Amino acid sequence: MALHRAGSAILADRHTALSEGVRGLLETTFQTVYTVADAKSLLEGAERLSPALIVLDLSLGGNEFSLLMNEIHQLSPETPVLVLSVHDQAIVARTALACGAQSIVLKRCIGSDFLTAISAVLCGEKYVSPGFGFSDAN
Repeated sequence: MALHRAGSAILADRHTALSEGVRGLLETTFQTVYTVADAKSLLEGAERLSPALIVLDLSLGGNEFSLLMNEIHQLSPETPVLVLSVHDQAIVARTALACGAQSIVLKRCIGSDFLTAISAVLCGEKYVSPGFGFSDAN
């Protein structure tokens, strides 16, 4: 039985070492994974590719995270966004979700949470790493 893999994903993260590991995990689910390291490239890719998933490092948006999320949703409204964060405060997760992210995963928990988060997002569900200290993703 062949494994069905979704279309494409965009990984937007400046941290090359971590990106390679995340990319490898994404390649188990997606046919093509594009890696970008800045917001401009992310937005261009979102518009051109309409990917099945965007994985976005929270720090890539900087102080303009909500603006970046709005632009992503305008350019590729059907694409879910999974956010990666080093910050484990519940307010960080709530803010990402309020800005339209479908999931937020702690970078330190990628090994245990990332594939679960992808599966949830592709099923139309939200996912929040348990390390944020709350489970209500709605």
